[in-house]
Formats: sequence, C-alpha cells, structure tokens
Amino acid sequence: MQKKLLSLLVCAGLASMAHAGVTDKMIDNDAASTGDVLSWGMGPQGQRYSPLKKITTANVSKLVPVWSFSFGGEKQRGQESQPVVYNGKMFVTGSYSRLFALDAKTGKKLWKYEHRLPDGIMPCCDVINRGAALYDNLVIFMTLDAQIVALNQDTGEVVWKEKIDDYHAGYSASAAPLIAGGLLLTGVSGGEFGIVGRVEARNPKTGALVWVRPTVEGHMGYTYDKDGNKTENGVSGEQGKTWPGDLWKTGGASTWLGGTFDPKTGLAYFGTGNPAPWNSHLRKGDNLFSCSTVAIDVKTGKIVWHYQSTPNDGWDFDGVNEFVTYDAGGGKILGGKADRNGFFYVIDAKNGKLENAFPFVNKITWATGIDLKTGRPNFTPDGRPGDPTEGADGKKGKSVFTAPSFLGGKNQMPMAYSPETKLFYVPANEWGMEIWNEPITYKKGAAYLGAGFTIKTLDDGPIGHLRAVDPKTGKVVWDAPNNAPLWGGVLTTAGNLVFWGTPEGYLQAADAKTGKIVWKFQTGSGVVAPPITWEDGGEQYIGVASGWGGAVPLWGGDVAKKVNYLEQGGSMWVFKLAK
Repeated sequence: MQKKLLSLLVCAGLASMAHAGVTDKMIDNDAASTGDVLSWGMGPQGQRYSPLKKITTANVSKLVPVWSFSFGGEKQRGQESQPVVYNGKMFVTGSYSRLFALDAKTGKKLWKYEHRLPDGIMPCCDVINRGAALYDNLVIFMTLDAQIVALNQDTGEVVWKEKIDDYHAGYSASAAPLIAGGLLLTGVSGGEFGIVGRVEARNPKTGALVWVRPTVEGHMGYTYDKDGNKTENGVSGEQGKTWPGDLWKTGGASTWLGGTFDPKTGLAYFGTGNPAPWNSHLRKGDNLFSCSTVAIDVKTGKIVWHYQSTPNDGWDFDGVNEFVTYDAGGGKILGGKADRNGFFYVIDAKNGKLENAFPFVNKITWATGIDLKTGRPNFTPDGRPGDPTEGADGKKGKSVFTAPSFLGGKNQMPMAYSPETKLFYVPANEWGMEIWNEPITYKKGAAYLGAGFTIKTLDDGPIGHLRAVDPKTGKVVWDAPNNAPLWGGVLTTAGNLVFWGTPEGYLQAADAKTGKIVWKFQTGSGVVAPPITWEDGGEQYIGVASGWGGAVPLWGGDVAKKVNYLEQGGSMWVFKLAK
C-alpha cells in the first residue's frame, strides 16, 4: 500500500512538473535544451543549432517519416512556419492565420484555432505566418489583420487578444513573436503601404503594452504603466535630420521578420525594412532607421545602437534579416547578418561596431563594397534607378539592371550558425531585376511604391545556393546549388549535419563540413519553412512544414515562370531514425 501511494505521489509530482509553464530561464536556455523547441530560432539568439547528435552523417540515410499532418485542403498557399514544441505538444501556424496543436509523437490534432480574417487585409507577400511564441501556459501568435492572440496551450481557448494597428492603413503581422527579458516583443508589416515601423513590448500574460519604439526617425516612443497610461520615452533619432519634408510620417521601415535577443547583452535586435516610398529621389537623405539593424534595451525600450546597411535605399533592400549573435571568444559577442542587399555583415553585438563585411552572392551591381572604416557602402555610379521627373514624360525614370533583385541575396529564410564549425549556413539566391521609378503620392491603405520592376534570372544555371560562410575570413567554404530559388530556413546540429528544404519539395541534409548532400526526402510540395529538431524518449526527431508559396510566385517575374510547375500544399512532416 505504501509503495502504491509513493508511486502515485511520484507520478503526480512528475505530471505537475510536466505541465509547469514555460519560463524566462527556459527560453534563455532554449539553444542548449534538447527536449523542446521554445522559440523561433531554436534559442533567442537565433542560431538554429542543436547539440543533438543521435542523427549523424553515418546514419542519416535511415531517417524516415514518423507522421504527416495536413493543414487543410482549401487554405494552402505558402507555409513558412517554424513549429515550437513543449510538453509533448507541437504548435505550428498555417497560412491564413491559423494555429494547430498536435501530438508531437503521433501528429494527432489536439485542437485548432482559426482566426476570423476580414476581407480587406493587405498582406504584401502571401497569406503566410512564421510561427508562435510560448510563455507560461500560453501560445501566442500574430495575425494578418494586425492582431496578436494568446491561447491556452491545453485547450486552444483565447486568453487574451489585442489589436496591434489598423489593417485598413496597410498594417499586418506575420512574424513569430519574441520573448526577451520577460517581455513579448513584436514588430509590424506593411512597408509597401507607408506604415510606420516599430517594435512593441507587452506583458506576455495579459497583452498589456509596456513600451513602444518606432523605427522611423522622428517618431516618439512611449512607455505604459499598469493602468495603460502612456508617457513619452524620447524621439527615435532626430526629427527631420535624415528625412526631407513630411515623408518620415509615412516612412515604412517595418519590422516584419521579428527579432532576436541575447541574454548576455540584454539587447533585442530587430531588422528594419525599406523606406517608403521606393522612389528614393523623393526622400534625399539616409532615411533612418530604415534598412538597418537596431539594438534595443529591453528594459527601457530605447535604441542603444543602430547600423544601417543600405542608406537611402532605392532598391527595396529591406534590412529585416535576422541578426544572429555568437560567442567570438575573449568575452566578445558578435552578430552575423546576411542582408538582402547581398552583403554579409559581422557586427559587435554590444556596441554596433562593424567588424567585417563581404559579399555572399556572386553578383552585386548597386555597390562595389562596404567601407569598413565608415560602415557605408561604396555606391556604384549610375546604379540607382533614375528620377522620373527627369524623364521625357515625367512618368518613368531611367531603368537600371540591379543584382541582387529586391527579393534579395537572402530574404525571410533564416540562416543557421554552428559553434562547432564556426560557420554560418546561408540560403542565398543569385538573381537580378530591371527596376525604374515612377511618381507617387501617399494614400492611406494604398500601395506606396513609386517604382516598377521585373525579376530576372542571371543565366540558365541554379538560382538557389546553400552556402557555408566563414564570418572571420568572408570565404564561402562550400556551396550546394539548387535550380529553384531557396526560400526555406536552415538547421544545423552537433551530428555534423545541415538540414534545409527546397521549392522542388525536398527536405535534405548535408555534411556540415563538406556540403555533400547525404539524405533527401520528397514532401510533396515546396519547402519554404525552417526545420527544427528535438528529442523525446531517447530519440531525435526532425520536423518541417511543407507548402509552396511566399513572395516568389507572387513577385518573381521571369523566375516565377521558371518555377510555375511547382504545386501548392500544406502539411507538417516529422522524421526519426528507423529501428
């Protein structure tokens, strides 16, 4: 009897521990823990590295599907979500602002939340969602009509819901939220509609605002007390300094990919998008803080440093790509960023000092390089699309060919960093565009470009390239080419493996040191999402969402024609080693 009672007490204690909520400490330690995936980036630093090594180059050929789950037949389109895994459950978002809770071992659907979207939403680049955040007993994600929703992990019931901004004005949201220093940090989408970019901090348990930091110079930041009263918290930058006239009021610089956080620096790192409009002749000046990395003190909501990769952007080279921090030795913490403009930047994560910058794609036409002393690009003469007011009819400026295209040397697909090989694994694309400027005036809720474009292939060769990049030397250590452009993220592990997906439908793995592809599996639709890995019951699992879509088929010009045979889909796949 006593043994039975003891057994029941132990089981009850274990059950209580299993259902304990996700804590700040757990999230900070996410990169080292192997039994769960608690954050976008598999750790707030965004390295997408796992110390798991049960799956290796020697046995990866035995990797087989465990289960597959369909997101539904009618609502397909692009599936860019990175799942999170906790307490035996997988939480994965789908297109059209849906969230699924699945049994992580079997794929059984536990519950589904389907956000009711209005007819007037204006997402720029497909109806995608990139994932959710976990905190306490909540799973939190953002929606295409610019709302943020927190659900009970066990039941799917709405615990709180908040409006971020007005979707009629072009605001939307699709990034995975970031938990940093006990706060829920989110960005906004809508740079093509003249919105004002910003980072918001909320209480993750209630959704109440704590601070707001605009990413367009000249706008005021705010802090909020427990009753919701706001207090001014300083202007971002200096009003009128790098923006002419009133264009800063609709300046873009959206924070549409979300951010990363390093607990050692206490800073959150958000990339910012293009200034609005695209026509750069209307906005003489650097246009801070567009096309930049901004480092924000999570306690105060103030910008500690910024680095602008494309001043006075004229090519839609959003600087939103993830800033991935890593230990460089000697107490130094650096961050790597593969920018849409084709250059890779290595920056001191504490103070923003540029340490290195080099191309990670073969063809760059808009600049000849980055001045390491000033940090500024050396612009190519006549590399900027022309001023339409100087044209014969005043309706179209001089067209130029630019590489990379505005879809970027790298776009939303997150890279990975291995502390073992000390290499970044970057999904890169080689393509260009014809681009020209046109007259434009701002109208609330309307597209605010002032430019036209056509994406071009450079030649008949591969467009996509998974490249292993040494941040110290700037050298490409190996290159795995792919016919179609890469649009999905990367995972690397201590098993000397790199995993990534292709639009042709394959999830594949390569030797992390040599780039030799050692395994691949056809998922049935294009993979435009980042893979994850975790362990359960002594077994290592690999998971990835499959479903072709995103910006390429919508905006891809000649490239879209090249991949128009690819089929849409919507499913979650999980693999483990066959016994």
